[in-house]
Amino acid sequence: MAQTEINDISADSSLVDPEKDLLGHANFANYLADSICKMTYPEGFVIAVYGCWNSGKSTLLNFVVHYLQQKPDEEKPIIVPFNPWLLSGHENITRRFFDQLKNVLSQESSVPKGLRERVADFAAIISDIPLPYAQTGKALAALLDDKDKEAAELKEEVEDTLVQQQRRIVITIDDIDRLAAEDIKQLFRIFKAMRNFTNLVYLLGFDKEIVIKKIADTKEISGEAYLEKIIQVSFELPIPDKTSLRRLLFAKLDRIFAETPKPKINQTRWGDIYFQGIDHFITNIGDIVRLVNTLTVTYPAVKNEVNPVDFIAIESLRVFCPKIYSIIHQNPHIFVGKVNLSIDELKNLLNTWIAQLRDEDKQAVKNLLMHLFPKLKFILGNTYLDEKQLEWHEQLRVCSLEIFPIYFRLSLSVGELSNIQIKIILGLVENTEKFRSYLIELAKQKLPNGTTQARVFLEQLENSTKEIPVNYIPSVVEALFDVSEQLLSQDDDSNSILAFGNEVIISRCISQLLHQINEISRFELLKKVITQGKALAIINHEIAILKEQQSQYSADKSNYEETWLVNAQHLKELEEMTTQI
Repeated sequence: MAQTEINDISADSSLVDPEKDLLGHANFANYLADSICKMTYPEGFVIAVYGCWNSGKSTLLNFVVHYLQQKPDEEKPIIVPFNPWLLSGHENITRRFFDQLKNVLSQESSVPKGLRERVADFAAIISDIPLPYAQTGKALAALLDDKDKEAAELKEEVEDTLVQQQRRIVITIDDIDRLAAEDIKQLFRIFKAMRNFTNLVYLLGFDKEIVIKKIADTKEISGEAYLEKIIQVSFELPIPDKTSLRRLLFAKLDRIFAETPKPKINQTRWGDIYFQGIDHFITNIGDIVRLVNTLTVTYPAVKNEVNPVDFIAIESLRVFCPKIYSIIHQNPHIFVGKVNLSIDELKNLLNTWIAQLRDEDKQAVKNLLMHLFPKLKFILGNTYLDEKQLEWHEQLRVCSLEIFPIYFRLSLSVGELSNIQIKIILGLVENTEKFRSYLIELAKQKLPNGTTQARVFLEQLENSTKEIPVNYIPSVVEALFDVSEQLLSQDDDSNSILAFGNEVIISRCISQLLHQINEISRFELLKKVITQGKALAIINHEIAILKEQQSQYSADKSNYEETWLVNAQHLKELEEMTTQI
């Protein structure tokens, strides 16, 4: 895979080179750079670019700096980049601002030494003003004019030196909205203090709404009114159109899939999946960053083992619809392989899952599922199911039962079944055969820890037995007895002497269920199970528990008979039946 630059996978994936512009910011940045160099103004000037997180404002500021650096020597300004949010909460922003200013000026041979020294002295004065930003103007005036004539003269010297300084100084500050409220106020105090310094331009980038909320002070002045006093010119970045967003996304995807052979990407199928599903979720640059960051991490682990188009679609669900992604991961038998449930049951199941989504997302998710899993297209789209298992396997499609697990290689296993899954399983109890088939299917699903989904279900069933209608309990108990041999054969190989085997868990579930029906019904049900001759291990386990139960309290059995599954006489009959099997 092509080398990925750090800023391509960071949350702040801004561009530096205008040649890579995909959002139409380069021309504007070029004209703004020209204006900064050529405009005439009597004192310092503050320009702001407003935009929310991942709107492209950082890229725009980078482009402006790029064009400023390309200017001829006689026009090229001194650029002072300042990142205050890297210091917030740890250092004095005012002091660090002037330290950065002095550091840059000291590297410029054209800057007189006197200017650097006077800026240092002026910095010491400004840094020591411990007053709220709203009072800064008055406090500074009092400090510089009334209390300290020497400081007032110093300010004039700095101004005179800046006038003589031929090169303009451009101070760039991005992401001001990341700062804490007090740090923003302190930074704005600097702008006010140095407002009338000639040849000084501030180029700021921040989310206007966030900053307004942080600096709002109803006792003095609103946040918006205060900004108007600080900012001379502002530009609001528009939300990129769909076409621009697609160009940006595809350019970033090209880097991730650079080494993927083109024949592996079916353009027609990619077009269908993108426009009918993924495109719905790409509404801003932040969406692109989230998806690209995820693919940057997850694709290398499965490269050459999955279908690229399917993988982008599955990872899109991981990012934008994590609930559906988890459901797919935990229920492979629903999405791939043979159809085990009836069409109506599967349709109801899928509609139950999709109903959890926001209304605006439902159709896009439904489209993605049908494109990824032909079985669902047959169920949800009423189309002909054309089984092409061999072809799907060759194409490394997610709908291939053997390939499916590879797509979730970087997914953490979920130990418990979701509440919705438990309800779905319990919804099958009215039909013994369907419930039995589902348990067998769960027994086949091995988890990384060595156990099975059937074991997970049985453990959770202990807390859900009361949700089963009493009239369905006999069919559930029969199903548990019927499949117990298969469940026992799937027992994990744990060597722990304290871990419970499936035998114990199944027995506990059966006991809890039987306790919900009357004693006669319990006895008749156990007789039926024993007569059928299935699950001898569980039957013998149940008889042993009943015998131990009654032997413990034989001296005072009248106080405990109500807690027994069957009375002493019935137990004797059941025991005799088992010996005859």
